[in-house]
Amino acid sequence: MDIHEMNEYVWIVDSENAKARIDKYIAEALGEEASRSQVQLWITEGHVKVNDSQVKSNYKLGAGDRISLMIPEPAAVEIVPENIPLDIAYEDSDVIVVNKPRGMVVHPAPGHPSGTLVNALMYHCKDLSGINGELRPGIVHRIDKDTSGLIMAAKNDKAHTSLAAQLKEHSVTRRYYALVHGNISHDQGTVDAPLGRDPHDRKLYIVTDRNSKHAITHFTVLERFGDYNLLELKLETGRTHQIRVHMKYIGHPLVGDPVYGKSKGLKMNGQALHAAVLGFVHPTTNEYMEFTAPMPDEIEELLAVLRSR
Repeated sequence: MDIHEMNEYVWIVDSENAKARIDKYIAEALGEEASRSQVQLWITEGHVKVNDSQVKSNYKLGAGDRISLMIPEPAAVEIVPENIPLDIAYEDSDVIVVNKPRGMVVHPAPGHPSGTLVNALMYHCKDLSGINGELRPGIVHRIDKDTSGLIMAAKNDKAHTSLAAQLKEHSVTRRYYALVHGNISHDQGTVDAPLGRDPHDRKLYIVTDRNSKHAITHFTVLERFGDYNLLELKLETGRTHQIRVHMKYIGHPLVGDPVYGKSKGLKMNGQALHAAVLGFVHPTTNEYMEFTAPMPDEIEELLAVLRSR
């Protein structure tokens, strides 16, 4: 059981997670929100308590333990604004929608301190919401480094709260195009399969009932090229790597996917996945807005090769 209010999290440990290390338990419970090293730092700094007492990162949990985590307010961290060109689909005083190129990381992280979308937004916007912490100002949702397409960012906390609530309610329109291996036997379908971290590699995700989150992906076959299909996919939920894992799960991994894909066949530097359509209710005007981004050249070139066969 878990309870979450603002920056405070509370979990009651069940028998299944008895004897688990507390740092591993919290990191898995938070998923993409925090790394294990970040959790260990919070434990060291006293932001985590078990039954109202401080513990160490290697503390082994017991059934019925009450874990509380109070995430501290973010410290001021200097993110260097960088004059990186942005393909802006829409912008006003509340929100900015950008067509992110393939290869660009969304926010600074270990190994990617610069050259990210956040660095570019900091230069362009001057002001972004602070809700998501010092390394992710304005960022309401993410798309993977090698996924191109539309992403929205909030310029103030009011806009951030509104957009985040819409994402949580699954009311944001998100449609993707993907080129996948194999010929899917039916024209439309839905993958309803929970996703969780791979216990053998925490950077990866798998379909699992253990420590997982509800995940639904709808797909429609747009074009068939024998051993490849072009799909339109609609996200009902927005889990990390959701489309990539769901497509692998049904036996049709994305072309070029370095993690979940196949080594044989068409080659591409990163997965053939594009966030083509993004729609949401504007946080101030309450009007529904929808934006479309054209397919990137690299995927269009692959499609041209397949169409010419």
